[in-house]
Amino acid sequence: MTANQKANHGPEGRPTRQGDSRLEPDDVIVVDKKKVRTAIGGTVVGNFMEWFDFGIYGYLAVTLAVVFVSDVPEPWALVVTLLGFAISFLVRPFGGLVLGPLGDRIGRQKVLFLTMAMMAVATALIGVLPTSAQIGLWAIVPLYLLKMVQGFSTGGEYAGATTYVSEFSPDKSRGFWSSWLDVGSYTGFAAGASVVALTSLIVTNVSGANGMVDYGWRIPFLIAIPLGVVAIWFRLKIPETPSFESAENTGHIKLDNHDPLARHGIGGIIRHHWRVILIGIALVSATNTAGYALTSYMPAYLEGEIGMHSITAAAATVPVLLVMSACLPLIGALSDRIGRRTVYAIAVGSTLVLMLPAFWMMHIGEFWAVMVALFMVALPVGFYVAISASALPALFPTATRFGAMAIAYNVAVSLFGGTTPLISQTLINLTGNGYMPAFYIMFFALLGGVALLTMRESANRPLIGSVPTVETREEAEQLCQEQDDNPLIDTSTMPIQRG
Repeated sequence: MTANQKANHGPEGRPTRQGDSRLEPDDVIVVDKKKVRTAIGGTVVGNFMEWFDFGIYGYLAVTLAVVFVSDVPEPWALVVTLLGFAISFLVRPFGGLVLGPLGDRIGRQKVLFLTMAMMAVATALIGVLPTSAQIGLWAIVPLYLLKMVQGFSTGGEYAGATTYVSEFSPDKSRGFWSSWLDVGSYTGFAAGASVVALTSLIVTNVSGANGMVDYGWRIPFLIAIPLGVVAIWFRLKIPETPSFESAENTGHIKLDNHDPLARHGIGGIIRHHWRVILIGIALVSATNTAGYALTSYMPAYLEGEIGMHSITAAAATVPVLLVMSACLPLIGALSDRIGRRTVYAIAVGSTLVLMLPAFWMMHIGEFWAVMVALFMVALPVGFYVAISASALPALFPTATRFGAMAIAYNVAVSLFGGTTPLISQTLINLTGNGYMPAFYIMFFALLGGVALLTMRESANRPLIGSVPTVETREEAEQLCQEQDDNPLIDTSTMPIQRG
């Protein structure tokens, strides 16, 4: 019997901690599909907005280098601009350390509203910043500051959004429903790319080659204002997750500091869950080095290394991202059938096999070859991101899920994922080898594969620290009848209150 199973009952009204506790139908969370769609839809809209900004900044990187650091010689002007992207990610852990535990205390919905508001305001303000032509190199300072605000807010955004959708999804279809979060992410990025490409086309035709530098770069950022208003409105409408409310109402998340299933601060989270956090960091690093190479860095790579026109480089990834996004729910549903670990293994294997050939094809320089190469890069990215929102939050118990996710996700993204454009370009500048981004991505895929060996399978299981979640009362009754023979049910971790 485990230590958790031996734990005694707390004071009256505290949750049962005995290993032989039995589920009853009233213990099981029943969430119908309509409510799931509403809740996840409100979360997806926010993620769309977040990644819309990433798309704008990534696809305008070369233009922004001229706008904000025109006095810096090439190729380092682009590096300085990409440093702004990296800075926003380096600030993420601080946002995660604040917003993650806050989300475990006051609820997921409130923090998700806060992060969305911060992101929308910061993005809009970038569109009205002075340029280096107006104030010299000082122009880069307010840009960096606003990127830091964005980084702080996103430190809680993705961790909170994944926690939210995983807790709202029925256990047997969590992979499918949670995958929609990253559909919002990548369609948001594609929308940002499309806006940049369309703006560039119109402005250059109207105002000439210098139009984007003179004023056109502001337009995509200002378009974020109405999008942000819509996203904030949706965030106000989404409810709190039933898993959080269940644990809160039973007192399950108020246990002592020696219990790994209890709510903890940063120190307690690291003390109890450091092994699982390392697994999460490895998997997030593998996912995001490939993901940000495809999205944030690829336009600059295609323009700078392959010699594509800026409009073509911005537009090339759009159909790739849209096709990949359409496939994410299919991959998520597949993970509900064959398991998250198997899908992660496919992602790791395809990264190691396809990445070098993909970059080789880009250097052919023909448009058809570039498109084939981009789809080759997108294939493993699709398998990675389709299950991120279902697999990563399931590593941690409900009481500390938001905080633990914030640590694991933001440390990985800040140090390795979001810095991919900067590090990739720097490696190319130092070595003269245009294949360095592929080697960088493959290295982290290997680390993710090692972590995968010790990852707990979570498909079709209740989240740790939560009771089962189903779609109908009939499912709840059947699950309770069959619980003794169901190896996926462990009541010792569930907030079951008796007497």
